Amino acid sequence: MIEQSLQISQQQRLQMILAPQLRQSLQLLQVPILELRTLVQQELQQNPTLEEKIQSETSLDAPEEKETESAEDNAELDFKEEFDVLAKLDEEWREYFQQDQALHPYTAEQAARRKFMFDSITINESLQEHLLKQLALTNLNEEDRKIGELIIGSINDDGYLTTGINELAESTGHQPEYIRRLLLVIQDFDPVGVGAADLRECLLLQLRRLGKEDSLAAEIVRHHLDKLGSRKYPQIAKALKVSQEEVREAARFIATLEPRPGRMYSSETAAYVLPEVIVEKIDGEYIVILNNEHLPHLRISRNYRRMLDDPDTPEHVKKYIREKIRAGAFLIKSINQRQHTIYRIAHEIVGVQKEFLDHGVQHLKPLTMAQVAAVLGIHETTVSRAIANKYMQTPRGTFEMKFFFSPGYKTADGKEVSNKTIKDAIARLVAEEDPANPLSDQAMAEELQRQGIRVARRTIAKYREELHILPSHLRKSY
Repeated sequence: MIEQSLQISQQQRLQMILAPQLRQSLQLLQVPILELRTLVQQELQQNPTLEEKIQSETSLDAPEEKETESAEDNAELDFKEEFDVLAKLDEEWREYFQQDQALHPYTAEQAARRKFMFDSITINESLQEHLLKQLALTNLNEEDRKIGELIIGSINDDGYLTTGINELAESTGHQPEYIRRLLLVIQDFDPVGVGAADLRECLLLQLRRLGKEDSLAAEIVRHHLDKLGSRKYPQIAKALKVSQEEVREAARFIATLEPRPGRMYSSETAAYVLPEVIVEKIDGEYIVILNNEHLPHLRISRNYRRMLDDPDTPEHVKKYIREKIRAGAFLIKSINQRQHTIYRIAHEIVGVQKEFLDHGVQHLKPLTMAQVAAVLGIHETTVSRAIANKYMQTPRGTFEMKFFFSPGYKTADGKEVSNKTIKDAIARLVAEEDPANPLSDQAMAEELQRQGIRVARRTIAKYREELHILPSHLRKSY
């Protein structure tokens, strides 16, 4: 038998560890502007030397302006020997984001509007909360309500019961009939169809509430739901001894029912999108403008500079202030670098995608992050972080910045087109096809080839699935 024992040993290995400041800089680059504001608010609470200036005289700095030379030195200041440099820090950063007031004024009205927007963001009521409120209004006794709460806790966000009745009965010590009786009470709650075990039961609950539990639609859902999903209307009609037109009419009615009754009470917070970049066409040229309206305007507090200059301030207090000023200066610099990087990437995107801005998605050009990184002299991962969850507002609409990055294919005349252009062409072909004779993947590939775009059938199938378009035999209307 092999004996087991504990031993202590030393190992040497190389490991890359990111400095805290570098991690902070990367985080600021990656987060969208709404999250950036949250991070800055946290830093404002932790760092007393930072303050946000929201007076009307505050303005935004154009990203292309040259940063002050002393800002580059702030991260490694020797505070004992260069106290005068530290004293100038506030003056240099006080008007961070300076820009021509006539072009981008930041008024008290804009500050109030921004505050109202952030204060107005609310959290939606979850499905479970909605059901518990209805449970509290019933005439059930205390024990029934406790079991009812357990049942509601087993209903997922789509509105389906994820735990079986027998399992609930075993865990509570009650009979399955008792659990089923309480479940029937909950299934009468809003939204209609909640508490079902599967799609079939969910649809039947909705039909019963509508008084159509004995209708043809209910019969189809009860016994032929799989065939309905495959649109096998002739087989359903033959089995139920009705006409195909009656089956199609019932299918259209079933399509109006809600397969996910809990969807309207999704616990997920609605995503609020603010474009980081605005593209405007001025005098025939596309101009890139950073949307700095919601960007926090930071500066170093003068009060703490005075404390540093005060000979009566204890040395340990001065040390604390110096550390906080250094952290604040780095934060401000990181925000400036973030804006500058996003601006440069957006400017390059606009330069490449002018035809898209002029004519639409059919003219979207292939573009990769590696190409942009090479032009700007930065790493590809920096581009990836900079465009993550960022949006660009253009004359063609608002798009995620990653929308403009896609591989491409060569057309018959040698031009390159984006895969998004091919997806758009597939969607148009499906929208214009004959419902009684839908195009197969091979037929779409041949049609695109006639348009000068050579795409393999398997590529068509891949893009069709990404567009959530059914195959031809399921799109066919009999």
